[in-house]
Amino acid sequence: MIPPKPKARPDKVTLWRYVKLFRQDILSAQPARLYRAWMAEFRTPFFRSYLLNQPDLVKTVLKDRPDDFPKSSRISEGLRPLLGNSVFLTNGEVWKRQRRIIDPAFEGGRLRDTWPAMWAAAEAAAKRLNAQAEQVVEVEELCSHAAADVIFRTLFSIPIEDDLASAVFHEFRAYQRSQPILNVAAFVPLPHWMPRLHRRGTRASARRIRGLIQQLTDRRMEQIRAGTAPDDLATKIMTTRDPVTGDTFTADEMVDQVAIFFLAGHETSASALGWALYLLAESPEWQDRVAEEAQGLVAGDFAEFGRLSAAKDVFRETLRLYPPVPMMVREATCPERFRDRDIAPGAQMVISPWHLHRHERIWDRPDEFDPARWQTDDGRRCARDAYIPFSAGQRVCTGAGFAMVEGPLLLARLLRDVSVRPVTPPEPVAHLTVRAKDGIHLRVERRRPPTPIEGEAGRSGTRQRG
Repeated sequence: MIPPKPKARPDKVTLWRYVKLFRQDILSAQPARLYRAWMAEFRTPFFRSYLLNQPDLVKTVLKDRPDDFPKSSRISEGLRPLLGNSVFLTNGEVWKRQRRIIDPAFEGGRLRDTWPAMWAAAEAAAKRLNAQAEQVVEVEELCSHAAADVIFRTLFSIPIEDDLASAVFHEFRAYQRSQPILNVAAFVPLPHWMPRLHRRGTRASARRIRGLIQQLTDRRMEQIRAGTAPDDLATKIMTTRDPVTGDTFTADEMVDQVAIFFLAGHETSASALGWALYLLAESPEWQDRVAEEAQGLVAGDFAEFGRLSAAKDVFRETLRLYPPVPMMVREATCPERFRDRDIAPGAQMVISPWHLHRHERIWDRPDEFDPARWQTDDGRRCARDAYIPFSAGQRVCTGAGFAMVEGPLLLARLLRDVSVRPVTPPEPVAHLTVRAKDGIHLRVERRRPPTPIEGEAGRSGTRQRG
């Protein structure tokens, strides 16, 4: 099955046409040759940008020499109003200090601790979806609701129905289509004298979200002082001291970090979950495999997660085809020479998971949905060389392990009792994350329980479809 991808632009367009296309959707603003190129240069009188697909060059920038290629300062132009000075935007010693405080909250052992909150959110999401059986449902909204519920339960021990949590969620829903993950100045670094055009209401919406987050962090700080704070991620992060300086996050710093936790943990998870449901709607055999595994999700015990092998492979393949953050920008700080090109300091180094994950010279059948590839030697090799949905190296997303538990769990639990069928193909576009232009609409049907004969066939590895 070949799912939809954006139509590429012509190879040559004017700078102003490119800027216009970029502001509409950063993926359809790119030419088709990027799916085959090892490196591509975008040149204007003002700047140079280089898109890197060659695995060893990507490794150089992200893993081998990350300090020589820090995050581009221009990326903050679009996201600073919401994310402030969060770990997503900082570099150098500030970033290292932030990671020293944040990382302990997401260590492997903490995943087991967050499982009950994830399970409760998955049960609530399944109940909402089951109530809409025998209808056509726009599942992106449902996935956003579910992912936000996971974040609020694991971070602040409150369900999304909490007044403050609900207010943050609804403000964020309005924000997410108003601001691209990369401001045009990040991918196309315009000269500093050129005015930046933010969409109407973006800054005001960001202020409202941050004000609501401030209320959540203030409330938690009062609980910490009173000794009544629950042992969740927010408490862990707010009370962890930097092992080097001994300091904790200030109140303002915590607002910055919660904003990026919500972006990274809610928006990206919702994007991937929505696309996973669509891909399974188009692939009934894989959907049946996920649903069969999900029948073992009954006790809400972390041990049950180990049984979700098909759901894990489907989620990995979804992140390959629809990486929530489609492009990342680094900045060269010293002279470089890549593929016989001289690169000057200040040049923008663009790494695109979207193009790398679909590269025609790396992946076999790159545009096809095939979760089985993850169980092959070739798939594992490609995963090592050209699979970076969470970035890579020292700046890999600290919540990557969290996401790889949350995603398969939600996917399996949602499909345990219902099945989904396609209605119309969605059109992917990249704003804050990769979403469908007009949503993802699926028909939801109650799943027919297997007869005893079907059940025995399923356990022996043979599938029968009625």
